[in-house]
Amino acid sequence: MCAFCNQSIITNAKHKLPDKNTIIGITNEYLKFKGKRKPVQLAFFGGNFLGLDPEYIVMALDIAAELKCNNKIDSIRFSTRPDTISDKTLDMIKNFPVSTIELGVQSMNNKVLAAALRGHTAESTINATLLLKKYELEIGMQMMVGLPEDTDKSAMETARKILELTPDFIRIYPLIVLQGSLMAKWYKSGRYEPLSIDECVSLVKKIYLLFNDQSIPVIRMGLQASELLQDNNYMIAGPWHPAFGHLVLSEIFFDRAKELIQKNIAMDPDNTTITLKIHPSSESRLRGDKNMNIKALKNIFTNFDIIIKTDITLNKEFITA
Repeated sequence: MCAFCNQSIITNAKHKLPDKNTIIGITNEYLKFKGKRKPVQLAFFGGNFLGLDPEYIVMALDIAAELKCNNKIDSIRFSTRPDTISDKTLDMIKNFPVSTIELGVQSMNNKVLAAALRGHTAESTINATLLLKKYELEIGMQMMVGLPEDTDKSAMETARKILELTPDFIRIYPLIVLQGSLMAKWYKSGRYEPLSIDECVSLVKKIYLLFNDQSIPVIRMGLQASELLQDNNYMIAGPWHPAFGHLVLSEIFFDRAKELIQKNIAMDPDNTTITLKIHPSSESRLRGDKNMNIKALKNIFTNFDIIIKTDITLNKEFITA
């Protein structure tokens, strides 16, 4: 197992692999939720799916295929390590309705991967991606920041190498020190020091913008909030925040607002009122956690009144003045 892993905490699950009744029960429970529903995928997450016993893999996929035949789900997705992707494993699943596979890449730097005891290399990810594209599957990739021996420079290089592989989407996770992991022992002995929340937000912001500029969707930043992750008995250290992704996007919007205000002042220094216009769904990102962005902007531009107005016609990514 890798140095940072404790899947029971990450997935908020303390039990063993789900059996048939559990899989069907969880599916039926989620299907009770009302509202407009996108295509439904049954996801096997929180581990190394293709590294499980082949009999279990086939059993789980058989159940999922039955659920699809009964029109309860549309397809299957799962996460797995890059080194589990081979012609043999893909042949085993090719007759099942699998549409999406996420690779736990974490880093494209072999020194970093070795330090984290991942057990696979950057070349494993490259080979896995080439194979998955042959099978015409949707490919997601998960990268991690704050790994042992990793730096901002090597993390950005990982992001650039992932970009070259053109995945369909990406998730970015900060390394959190979890009870029961080898990383916890390293942290307690002083061998490992996690990123601070500010350092992590700043780094992930740069990575997000890199993917965003190339139209690669970043579908998640930060671990899913759970009761276990908010329990100090389990989450020992690291840049944990229940709304980590919001912090990153808020910092991006702060940078954009600051630049826009500076431009407006340069164009019309006598105008002491600056109105920032934004799509309603992005207002909270512009304001920041507890309105911190607006407070910071007013501290910088002390002689100007800053007003926010929402405009539903605007692109959600943009701010205008």
